[in-house]
Amino acid sequence: MVEREQARPLAPSIERPSSDEDDTTLRPQTHGHKKFIKRCACPLAFLLLLAMVIIVLIFTIFRVKDPVITMNGVKITKLELVNTITPKPGANMSLIADVSVKNPNVASFRYSNTTTSLYYRGVMVGEARGPPGRAKARRTIRMNVTVDVITDRIISIPDFGTDLGSGLLTMCSFSRVPGQVKILNLFKRHVVVKMNCSTTFNISTRAIKEQSCQRKVKL
Repeated sequence: MVEREQARPLAPSIERPSSDEDDTTLRPQTHGHKKFIKRCACPLAFLLLLAMVIIVLIFTIFRVKDPVITMNGVKITKLELVNTITPKPGANMSLIADVSVKNPNVASFRYSNTTTSLYYRGVMVGEARGPPGRAKARRTIRMNVTVDVITDRIISIPDFGTDLGSGLLTMCSFSRVPGQVKILNLFKRHVVVKMNCSTTFNISTRAIKEQSCQRKVKL
């Protein structure tokens, strides 16, 4: 018996899209991808520009500058003398220091209680405390600080006799002004302004003969 060859069916032909059809299909996807990139790039570029502007402002206009404290003068308001030269034992001497605080910043400088200590030959002979306050932006505020000096401490120092013979009395003062600078309610910098002064007085005339000060700022 002759085996008949069975006719095998041909495989169905697969229609492949042409290159033109590929381009037509991919074009909407590529276009949508570009629109997505553009939408994300614009906010990112804006944020980057804003960050750069803030950084520039922080290091230029909004940069915290050192407040400047200055000793404008010292005046003796109370001094009882014996023989027009020697301070009277048991009596106190009063000094009024004219101090100014200059704020060069674009924001106000708020300071708490100020302290001023007076030294003679390394011994503290007087101290004063000033009230808190505020120096406006790019303004200078002046204050008078009254220091009560204990004359008994001055007289008890061995070198007082030598200074008394010269008619001159040299004292050193130390002032401390703590505070903070706040910019746009966002940036706060704590500042401590310190000043050391050396003042030489004429005992008989109560006038200042010589004065020198050194300032130091701690941020």
